[in-house]
Amino acid sequence: MRIGQFRCFTAARRTLAAALAGVAVSGTAGLAASTAALAQVGQPADWQIAMQTPVTATAQSMYGFHTALVWVITAITLFVGALLLVVIVRYNERKNPTPSKTSHNTMIEVAWTVIPILILVGIAIPSFRILREQLVIPEPDVIVKATGHSWYWSYEYPTDQGGFIFDSLMLEDDEAAAAGLPRLLAVDNEVVVPVNRVVKLQVTSADVLHAFALPSFGLKIDAVPGRLNETWFQAEREGVYYGQCSELCGARHAFMPIAIRVVSEAEYASWLAEAQTRFASTEYGATRVAATIEEPAR
Repeated sequence: MRIGQFRCFTAARRTLAAALAGVAVSGTAGLAASTAALAQVGQPADWQIAMQTPVTATAQSMYGFHTALVWVITAITLFVGALLLVVIVRYNERKNPTPSKTSHNTMIEVAWTVIPILILVGIAIPSFRILREQLVIPEPDVIVKATGHSWYWSYEYPTDQGGFIFDSLMLEDDEAAAAGLPRLLAVDNEVVVPVNRVVKLQVTSADVLHAFALPSFGLKIDAVPGRLNETWFQAEREGVYYGQCSELCGARHAFMPIAIRVVSEAEYASWLAEAQTRFASTEYGATRVAATIEEPAR
């Protein structure tokens, strides 16, 4: 029976190799063509079957890691399916009227313990590398603070980079349609950052739990009341990139989108000058001054 089990293992391995060869030839071309045809830059598309086009190094690493995992999962599924098929065909009751009483096989037991461990270690190494890339923030060129509210986002640029704050609310369907912008994703005031610059994003919440997520940048970080979380990105391509709150935060959770516009250095400098005037607000200024007033000594 042990010889039969070994033959079963060998036959399954050959079946798996043949199946993977077919998938590699037809599947890769089909998936690549479908992804190129359906995926859009910066926003989801109907019938999209892959991630949004990555425009940061971190997002590209995540995309590649995800694709590799899909092939690993496919190989495991085909291998296990081939084993089951071989067992069904070669060891059914008709071909083996007298069942074997073999209780175990040392080689197979070692293999099904060691091989999964090696697979998990192989997955963990690039996973930890990407995690470190996300957590270690390089020296930033721009700092933006995002605060989640029920249900919209506000953004603040520090004093040395403009010194203003503004709210960003979703456009209604008719407003988005009139402007030719995507429904449920377009906002009245977009975040603007320069291309190829390191942007440190500070995220918090003014009320309940929110989550700041932008797929094209590979970003997803929680917005927690009373806590300042930090992440970063460096967009390598100009354009407008959309995201949404990814935490179930309340009745209008689905209506607090995120929009970041990546522009050239010259456009960014021009926008900063305009924004300092446009978003000048005595309300925010008064709030800040009031917060810093000390009580007189009694």
